[in-house]
Amino acid sequence: MTEKILCVDDEANVLAGFQRGLRRQFQIETAEGGEPALALLEKGGPFAVIVSDMRMPGLTGLQLLQRVRQRWPDTVRVMLTGNADQQTAMDAVNEGNIFRFLTKPCPPDRLATTLTAALEQHRLITAERELLEHTLNGSVRALTEILSLLDPETFGRGQVLREQMRAVAEALKLPNVWELEMAAMLHGLGQVTLPAEVAVRARLGSALSAAEETMVRRVPEAGSNLLAHIPRLEPVARIVLFQSKHFDGAGFPLDAPGGKQIPDGARLLKVLVDMAQLEARGNSRLDSIAQLRTRAGRYDPEMLDAVAAVLGAGAAKPTASITFKELKPGHVLVSDVTTTGGLLILAAGNRITPSLLERLRNFAALSGVKEPIYVEA
Repeated sequence: MTEKILCVDDEANVLAGFQRGLRRQFQIETAEGGEPALALLEKGGPFAVIVSDMRMPGLTGLQLLQRVRQRWPDTVRVMLTGNADQQTAMDAVNEGNIFRFLTKPCPPDRLATTLTAALEQHRLITAERELLEHTLNGSVRALTEILSLLDPETFGRGQVLREQMRAVAEALKLPNVWELEMAAMLHGLGQVTLPAEVAVRARLGSALSAAEETMVRRVPEAGSNLLAHIPRLEPVARIVLFQSKHFDGAGFPLDAPGGKQIPDGARLLKVLVDMAQLEARGNSRLDSIAQLRTRAGRYDPEMLDAVAAVLGAGAAKPTASITFKELKPGHVLVSDVTTTGGLLILAAGNRITPSLLERLRNFAALSGVKEPIYVEA
């Protein structure tokens, strides 16, 4: 696919000049001002490079490039301005993370050279990101496979939370949704550090000793520490660490600040996890959200409102009844899978993977699997 360049200026004749001078070498699109540029980025992206004039009425070039940096970080940003003072240049580099800063009038050959370099920079950025995501996906896949075998219930809950996290984060236009999804899926990773009997009693709400309560309270920290050893997963580890922190500053970590200083993903994850716990006790989606609203100080109101708006009443997905032999990788369980004797093998919410299917086959050979099995249609 041809890499697109977006040129932004409030003067139509300048934009026409861009088209005439650059269209033979590059795929150029134009926007007359900052707001039209944002609309074009939303509907016509992605763009490899954006070139913006500094001084425009309404949304300035610097403000535009700041938003581009937050919303489309892979887009390489170039600033054009007739004001070459040092402070303007410093602001452009520091606040907009500008790749190049050019002064007007800019000779066509210099602009073309800059755009060629910017496109190469974009290729390097995307290649590094794709390599990183491939490597991280392998590491995360290994972690989730292990978690699915050691603690199927926590793994299944994480799969559901991941989908919910993605839906709400995209509605809020939060950056780095992939990191938020990973944090949701791996939020319970620290559970593997608990002794089996403690994990069971904590899940059932049974009485715990003071030492056991401390273990359970530190589960987010344990999960965060495990993730922190994987390069580039530090933001995910931080979300996992803060998942139990209250918006008013209470909760774990005890000495950490509250409010907007808690990562966005952690504030959203807190709402989703607590909502899931209420639903697991038999509450409807609407009743669960209503109960969350009564817990003063625990949640970011913005996140709670977004969850209510996006997930709403939690409309049920169509289900299908199948036999064990019909179960395949990719199926999502609607109900728990148990042995014929009632032992839980896989919890509802799990997406069947080859390793999980192998686990089921082993149980089927030894103890039998209760049928039918209910999956998303």
